Amino acid sequence: MNYLEHNLSATPVGLHKILALNWPIIFLLATISGGGFVMLYSVSGGDLERWAQPQMNRFFMGMTFLFIVAMAPIWFWRNMSFLAYSIAFFLLVVVEFIGIAGMGAQRWVDLGFMRLQPSEIMKIALVLVLAAYYDWLPLARTSKPLWVLFPILLILAPVFLVLRQPDLGTSLLLIMGGGSIMFLAGVHWSYFATVVGSGLGLVLAVFQTRGTAWQLLKDYQYIRIDTFLDPQRDPLGAGYHITQAKIALGSGGWTGRGFMQGTQSRLNFLPEKHTDFIFTTLSEEFGFVGSISLVALYTLVLIFCIASALSMKDRFSALLTLGIGITFFLYFAVNIAMVIGLAPVVGVPLPLVSYGGSAMLTLLLGFGLMQSAHVHRPRPKYK
Repeated sequence: MNYLEHNLSATPVGLHKILALNWPIIFLLATISGGGFVMLYSVSGGDLERWAQPQMNRFFMGMTFLFIVAMAPIWFWRNMSFLAYSIAFFLLVVVEFIGIAGMGAQRWVDLGFMRLQPSEIMKIALVLVLAAYYDWLPLARTSKPLWVLFPILLILAPVFLVLRQPDLGTSLLLIMGGGSIMFLAGVHWSYFATVVGSGLGLVLAVFQTRGTAWQLLKDYQYIRIDTFLDPQRDPLGAGYHITQAKIALGSGGWTGRGFMQGTQSRLNFLPEKHTDFIFTTLSEEFGFVGSISLVALYTLVLIFCIASALSMKDRFSALLTLGIGITFFLYFAVNIAMVIGLAPVVGVPLPLVSYGGSAMLTLLLGFGLMQSAHVHRPRPKYK
């Protein structure tokens, strides 16, 4: 028994839990969010109250949720997993009927004090319920067809509702996040090979049905694909966003133009400069050094999640922690790939940096679950 373990065992229960938190991750989340506040202040032209202040308020609210969730035993959240999934699914159904529309999509529920996007909650709820399912399921049944069908239904049911909003980006993240949990749980690779093959067939069908009465995507989604394949085909129209984003990325050089000196954002050439495309503003003002620094912070969060999962003694905690880490990774990987032209524009925010309450609150809630697993993981007993 080392000195730290001796002192932890001698502290009161509440303080013991606080000391047992994964503080490096909390520090990294705060650092990333702080960078987000700075960028929101910049893109607003120095107006603190427009975007930065509301985002700060959401961050402190989210961190409060994180600490509250972390203090509850992990078995409590395991028992609450299906209820959490059911609530998130119910909210998606509510969006279908009385949701608030904006920018051509119906994705939000008005709570009075904020607009909530239930699809963001579903990303965390899906990880939670799948981790609980595979913790309950005996290993011998993991790859049995009947027991593979149920998690597939858990994934596809919310995906169907999210696609109807429509929100292709979140739908893809739900599929990739849920599929990752299934893979980590030990589902046989042949199922994933089948999905990949079916996916290729679906891509072919998407292009074949274009222009027909039964086309699989909306017209604007086809335009996004066209723009991804050839942004210069319509540089002043559909390709305008990604073209301006690339100009901002390239003009930053190694060290950037300087804080609040980005011409693309200050002159309003950049689309959605405070949400989906905020990474381009960061690149223009702080250059390659600033961009790679943010990516390094994201990577460190992911590494600490993996390290924490490896220390878990039960399947639920390990799958939950890895699932939260994968969800976080998908957020920033898809967003960055999107704004630099490696993926179609699908409307995925940059985690903890883009302006938006639902994404920040649910991500911090997810990290609260991860902290609960970390705090309450079984430890060896010492005398």
